[in-house]
Amino acid sequence: MVAAGKLATYRLPPLPTIGEIIKLFNLRAERQMSQNFLLDLRLTDKIVRKAGNIKNAYVCEVGPGPGGITRSILNAGAEELLVVEKDTRFLPGLQMLAEAAPGRVKIVHGDIMTYKMERAFPKNLKRNWEDDPPNVHVIGNLPFSVSTPLIVKWLESVANRSGPFVYGRTQLTLTFQKEVAEVDVGVVHFTPLVQPQISQPFKLVEKVVRSVFNFRRKYCRRGVEILFPEAQRLQLTERMLCSADVNPTLRPTELSIIQFKNLCDAYRTLCDENPELFNYDFREELRMKRKSPKETFAEEESSYEN
Repeated sequence: MVAAGKLATYRLPPLPTIGEIIKLFNLRAERQMSQNFLLDLRLTDKIVRKAGNIKNAYVCEVGPGPGGITRSILNAGAEELLVVEKDTRFLPGLQMLAEAAPGRVKIVHGDIMTYKMERAFPKNLKRNWEDDPPNVHVIGNLPFSVSTPLIVKWLESVANRSGPFVYGRTQLTLTFQKEVAEVDVGVVHFTPLVQPQISQPFKLVEKVVRSVFNFRRKYCRRGVEILFPEAQRLQLTERMLCSADVNPTLRPTELSIIQFKNLCDAYRTLCDENPELFNYDFREELRMKRKSPKETFAEEESSYEN
């Protein structure tokens, strides 16, 4: 009976459905912001379950919108829920949820890209990096337009142990939307590793990976080449691929984590030999030639055959 009573305190009282909230506040998904609403609470419950047991946990929800996942987080028993929403249209509906769960919801009107999450939760939740993850979760339904820059930002935060990762190896449970005739939703659960698989500075790893994936349908050699100035391009590309023991005719999507590690290590060696290499920017070189990047990319891509 006690357990049932506790469970009852977590469940929200009867509320308008998400569909009714959308009608009540005249909401609509903005296509230019790649917004999509999750209306089925069975689906949002399933997404939240992917985070594991969040009963009594501290949760930050990114971009709650009309509040579908928000309801599921509260019903799952989160101790405290911080929602960060940039779009003012959703604030009245979120305030309704906050009033239905007194003392458990904090609403922040702001941009998750600039919000300082390291100040969001009590300091006593912090754990050592080598320990189990803290009782802190980040959950979000990410629009396509912000998913890549936000993930890159969080990966850098993992490397620096900043942002949500000041508390330790904070877990992320994120949905990624694909706009088709109906919305497809993929759910990914992240737990940072104690030791990174690539032990190089984040900015170096990001530069190598971005360059390789600049031509995702080409051979990986094409992406490696743009790491180097034109005068040294062929020589240094050959050295880097040879040192990394990577087949230059593999596509970027065919490369393993170990192969990316080897590429990053090889690039680091070359940068240690010539520190100016890391500051080289392929696009800046294109601008110096007084051609638009798009035009020159097209010309250069057409000169390489698969």
